[in-house]
Amino acid sequence: MTELNPNSVAPAKRSRTPLIALGIVAVVGLAAGVYFYVTGRDRASTNDAYVDGNIVRLTPQVSGTVVAIDAAETQFVRQGQVLVQLDRHDNEIALEQAKATLAQTVRTVDQLFANEQRDAAATRTQETALKQAEEDLTRDRSLAEVHGVSAELLRHDEFSARTAHAALDQARATLAGSRSAVAGTTLERHPQVLQAEANVRSAWLAAARTTIMAPVSGYVVRRSVQLGQQVTSGTELLAIAPLESVWIDANFKENQLSDLRIGQPAKVTADIYGTRVEYHGKVLGLTAGTGSALAVLPAQNATGNWIKIVQRLPVRIGLEPKELAEHPLFIGLSTTVHVETGDHRGSALSERPVWRVAAGTDVYATQDKGVEEAIHEIVSRNARNSAAVTVAALP
Repeated sequence: MTELNPNSVAPAKRSRTPLIALGIVAVVGLAAGVYFYVTGRDRASTNDAYVDGNIVRLTPQVSGTVVAIDAAETQFVRQGQVLVQLDRHDNEIALEQAKATLAQTVRTVDQLFANEQRDAAATRTQETALKQAEEDLTRDRSLAEVHGVSAELLRHDEFSARTAHAALDQARATLAGSRSAVAGTTLERHPQVLQAEANVRSAWLAAARTTIMAPVSGYVVRRSVQLGQQVTSGTELLAIAPLESVWIDANFKENQLSDLRIGQPAKVTADIYGTRVEYHGKVLGLTAGTGSALAVLPAQNATGNWIKIVQRLPVRIGLEPKELAEHPLFIGLSTTVHVETGDHRGSALSERPVWRVAAGTDVYATQDKGVEEAIHEIVSRNARNSAAVTVAALP
């Protein structure tokens, strides 16, 4: 009778385990391949993407000495908030000088109008004198024919008539000079007054611009100004980053660009939050040149040791403002971008702006507030008659 060996079946069972494991791996690999083929062929991805945004560099409009600083790095500032104050004394003195010059100019021009009226009256007086002299000469000539007056008196009348005529010519010439200084204008619109008013406005603005305000709301990312520093127009004082309008600059390889179109949806994750926070956006535009070509010092490939390097093109990705408000992004952070490239209806380049560029400020619009009232008060106080008077043409 043959005895059965209980271990004789075990090798057969152990031989099937590698096959089963290999089959599972093959099925998983096949499934993964199908998944990436279906989903990945209409997607362009890159982790060479970074947060970018506007950096507003604040510079003074006038020269001066810094006497106060009201902002520091990392602080949030609001549009219109005073950040830096320059010494105002020199500018205020210049403003007072401009006001005094305007007052003196108004008095001078007002005198020109008065001179015109005086010379006009003098001309009328000489016209009357000439008329009287001519009448006397005509009368005495008729009397001289009947020996009613002497020849000496007649000669005196002739001399008086010629003298009156010359005086009238002189008066008219003087009147012409007076009128040429004020003709066709009024005291308020006289060129000298307008020039003096412009100087007052310029000095007023220079004094107002010693107070430096934030043109936009944002976070101070760089402050280089120091107390007591002498700054000039164009000196960078600090920089402000408005984080509510940042975007992503994703650098895609050139072999990924054929299917990229403006308006395609994109998903973005940032290293700061990880995959738990996902941003949604869209392609706003493709830069018209690669990063290496647009660099300050472009690469020179015309050498014998040339090696082809796959170039990258910056693609701008816009993000949803609501998502940015919930999870702020800081300029320069690393991100990963996935663009769904299945929709090819858009274009790679557009001749029209795809999004509204929100760049504008009105903090400088009120710097001349009050100057017109001040000018009007100076003109009214120093003019003999500030009503508009148009000078008539010469007769």
